[in-house]
Amino acid sequence: MKQTYTKKERNMYLAGMFGQNMIYNIIATGLVGYYLQYVIYVPVIAIGWIIAVARVWDAINDPMMGTIVDKTKSKWGKCRPYLIIFPAIIGVITILTFVNGNYAEAQTQAGKVIIVAWAAVSYILWGMLYTVGDIPLWGLTSLMSEDENDRSKLLGLARIAAGVGGLGVLVVQIAQVAAGIFTAKGYSVNKANQYSFILTVVILTVVSTIMFELAGVGTKERVKSSEERRTMKENFKIMWQCKPFRQILISGILRSPIQLLMLIAMSFVTYYYANGNFLNIFPESGINWGMFINIAIIAIGIFAGQFIAMAITPMLAEKFENKKIYNFFSIGGAVPFFLLFVIFKIAGGDLTPLGWVIATGVLLFLASAGMGGINVMQSVMIADCVDYEEYHTGIRPDGVFFSGQSFITKLSGGIAALIQSFAYGAVSFSDKNIEAMNEALTRGENFITYNDGKYAAVMFMLISIPPAIGMLLSALPTLKYALSDKEHGRILDALVEKHAAQNED
Repeated sequence: MKQTYTKKERNMYLAGMFGQNMIYNIIATGLVGYYLQYVIYVPVIAIGWIIAVARVWDAINDPMMGTIVDKTKSKWGKCRPYLIIFPAIIGVITILTFVNGNYAEAQTQAGKVIIVAWAAVSYILWGMLYTVGDIPLWGLTSLMSEDENDRSKLLGLARIAAGVGGLGVLVVQIAQVAAGIFTAKGYSVNKANQYSFILTVVILTVVSTIMFELAGVGTKERVKSSEERRTMKENFKIMWQCKPFRQILISGILRSPIQLLMLIAMSFVTYYYANGNFLNIFPESGINWGMFINIAIIAIGIFAGQFIAMAITPMLAEKFENKKIYNFFSIGGAVPFFLLFVIFKIAGGDLTPLGWVIATGVLLFLASAGMGGINVMQSVMIADCVDYEEYHTGIRPDGVFFSGQSFITKLSGGIAALIQSFAYGAVSFSDKNIEAMNEALTRGENFITYNDGKYAAVMFMLISIPPAIGMLLSALPTLKYALSDKEHGRILDALVEKHAAQNED
């Protein structure tokens, strides 16, 4: 009989996945996508290079952590120790990345250096520690169950929980509302925004950290790992020599620009549909229902498509070949991304009338569905590659192979940030110009027409054209994917027999 997880363990794991991804989105969208650029006005080029340097380090750090995980032996297993110890440490560093705002009013060159240095050091440190929790969290899925269907279901649910953790992006809106607490006490708008972000991040991070911890304390590792241990150099070699894993890794890197949608999502919605501040929904005269409805439609488009696709993808995997589903989401997902820019041009740059809002929402729904589906399939196929490698070499590289997923996610974010920084730099959408724009919007100017619409145009371009190209390119390595479902089923049956024999011994 195949060993598998209980309902309680599944729920504890999913709670941990939710908490971990709340923290990820607080940083990815709240810090990198908004706070550094729009609140404390760090130059966008500096932000891009900070993230790029962090991602280069991750190219070494992720497989290193995967190697450490695979060498770990403890009474809790090889993944759970890190999920018990590190969530609280990650939570503390998450909060510290936002403390940078205390230096934001320094006008001296030294003050500016401190701002950028704090951003660089704290973000790189956060990335290193996040890896310590991320790789074991995903690696645990292949250790909780020997049953292929249960594992696939868990991975699908994990992706949904991770997607729901995307609610962490609301740190931007919550902080904007909370800023009223500080402006009422006489603080300047800039200081109020800084302090409200810190307050919001502290509250959300504490809750997220507690939930993250549940994945370590509430689960059990059931799949026995091999006793042989490899060096990091050997693990790099095994990652590259495993053909199906290599194909997934290359595909994920080529797909990097789709991260632009989530990176820019909150600033896009905030500026394009709320004219720079969500409090504009609630003017003194009452609720601005037109603005409220527009934002609701766009938000549903960005998030609902991902959730629905992640929910149905495991069911699709029971009926269709993994490769076909993966490539369908890649190629099909490129179309709505491309059409977003087409309708932006047709509408003359103003997509705020309700008809255009609905069209934009539908395209965002389809585009985000492609993202959600392909994320689930990536996790499922990496787990299959772990079985493939154990069958052929006797080594079960859960940590190392899932470090590849972590690497894809973070490298993709770095590439997306560089694309954003160069595009924004080309139209001078950075630093003091953003501060001037914020002041102009406060006086009643419209973001859509501000600076001849250049800022609005570059936002729409970034969430459409690069992601469309990335999705198309990502299908190229997997058109002839090396591990069929039939072959994986045969491999898994052989491994179950092997594990049963080992347990009897």
